[in-house]
Amino acid sequence: MEDIISFSSIKEYNAFNNNETLHPSVSVVHLDKANPRKLKRLRYEFYTVFLKQIYCGDLRYGLSNYDYEGGTLIFLAPNQVIGENKNEYYQPQGIALVFHPDLIAGTSLGKNISDYHFFSYAANEALHLSEQERKIVQDCFAKIEYELQHAIDKHSKQLIVSNIELFLNYCTRFYDRQFITRDNVNKGILERFEDLLNNYFASDKPQNIGLPSVSGCAEKLHLSTNYFGDLIKKETGISAQEYIQAKVINIAKERIFDADKSISEIAFELGFKYPQHFTRLFKQKTGITPNEFRSLN
Repeated sequence: MEDIISFSSIKEYNAFNNNETLHPSVSVVHLDKANPRKLKRLRYEFYTVFLKQIYCGDLRYGLSNYDYEGGTLIFLAPNQVIGENKNEYYQPQGIALVFHPDLIAGTSLGKNISDYHFFSYAANEALHLSEQERKIVQDCFAKIEYELQHAIDKHSKQLIVSNIELFLNYCTRFYDRQFITRDNVNKGILERFEDLLNNYFASDKPQNIGLPSVSGCAEKLHLSTNYFGDLIKKETGISAQEYIQAKVINIAKERIFDADKSISEIAFELGFKYPQHFTRLFKQKTGITPNEFRSLN
């Protein structure tokens, strides 16, 4: 079994990096204080955000390698694993913001944390910051760190959580900017998605496998499901699932013109297990049933 170092508490991670623990559920960790160490696979049982300020080698996450350079943010949800076991040493650099789910339980951030999809992005979908954006991130970290160094009072938790939420809201804005400005990286994803669907429906896969899924398409395009979904929404204004459904309806309209095929046959060809599910979707999207569409045309 592959060796993985797990951290169940903020205190453990602080000790691992030679940082003092100022709060049991949150920390701003200065990684340059850590001793040089071997590359290892690491698991964190809390939310982790890395701000990489200089090149620090390849980190392996999932199936992708990525060169992390200055001004890059990497987000990990609890129990995700990052890193690679190698017999070589490196000096950790940058800053990590770590916070336990217990910290945000019962807060507005706790209720909305799943809305920050980037915690489920793959590492090669990291956030690349401009110089101005990096300063905003560092300012957010500094405010959190100020509260950690301040004597704990009745305002401490609210201010810490509010500053984490502010930071994550800025990251949402920065990712929106990245979807627009990194055309050289994202260019062609929509076209490849369209080709993927066309080829899928031109094959016998719908009958054998069923309707294409968002996760399956994302995997074929070597993207995480959440990043792929967010990218398609930014490009088209609709979700990836709605895009697939629109493709199904457009193909169905063409096939309905073939009077030699029953509506049930067309439904099965498109990947529907039950014809009534096809009829329901078609009426939902067009306002009429497949048979009504056929008679009108």
